[in-house]
Amino acid sequence: MNLNCMGQFPEYRPRRLRQFPALRRMISETRLSADQLVLPLFARAGRKLRKPINAMPGVFQLSLDELLREATQAFEAGVPAVLLFGIPEKKDAKASGAYASNGIVQQAVRLLKKELPELLIITDVCLCEYMAHGHCGIVHHSKNRTRILNDPTLKLLARSAASHAEAGADIIAPSDMMDGRIQAIRTELDRLGFDETPIMSYAAKFASAFYGPFREAAESAPQFGDRRSYQMDAGNTNEALREVALDIQEGADMVMVKPALAYLDILHRVKTEFGYPTAAYAVSGEYSMIKAAAANGWVDEKAVTLESLLAMRRAGADIIITYSATDAARWLREK
Repeated sequence: MNLNCMGQFPEYRPRRLRQFPALRRMISETRLSADQLVLPLFARAGRKLRKPINAMPGVFQLSLDELLREATQAFEAGVPAVLLFGIPEKKDAKASGAYASNGIVQQAVRLLKKELPELLIITDVCLCEYMAHGHCGIVHHSKNRTRILNDPTLKLLARSAASHAEAGADIIAPSDMMDGRIQAIRTELDRLGFDETPIMSYAAKFASAFYGPFREAAESAPQFGDRRSYQMDAGNTNEALREVALDIQEGADMVMVKPALAYLDILHRVKTEFGYPTAAYAVSGEYSMIKAAAANGWVDEKAVTLESLLAMRRAGADIIITYSATDAARWLREK
């Protein structure tokens, strides 16, 4: 910005352009639209089941009939897409529920594509919800060390992604943070004829304290240790850019920064430096903090939610994944 071309007070008065609502809307630099929102949903077996998530007011684990109802309400409010997570009935050391043809996510995809064909279906590809130990990869225990095995995990991730595509998923979203997973998934999808199925990579996913409520929702807390050997250190910016570059080279069509609000600087750099379609995940901790503050009367939930989502847009997000998607779409329509 060339500040030398600007006038000075009293000739230049920025408030002249803030006097009227219509004028403020006309010159608004950043706009938030329901078209940019994605609603995460948690599917589990059962019927007429809406199991509340204590740490996330208004969010539920949903049986398929209730999931369809929730997705329909979101779509009718103007939300064009959902992101599906699954809670299996049984977990094991091979995450077999993640790639089972009749797995809970696969069932949810088929139901939604049948009943809401215009709704965009994104599926999260990870193993943590399906592993008995809660980690995102195959675990190897030795006498002195426990490791998450990278390369053997890639085969299971690729198999899971393929099963989602076969069920009818529109977009595959790997969130595991194993090295090389985008290449493995892209290769498998192409081999099976799903070369037109795009990949939205959780490219810069940080080991964040903001994920706490999600782990209750997805029943995915690790049973030992933590995820810092595969998710990124919160202080690293350049590493995030390298991760994004690698995923793009391996075939990612869209990239994601997670979490969003505490990582707006990363989001801005990713969008500026790569120019790829970029998603921001407004994670569970961000959602729950606003809900808790609003419940205590400390903030206006609607105003704070929309302002935080607008900040993500301003930083460079083309797509925003948020648990407030349905409410936000309705608020935007009213506005």
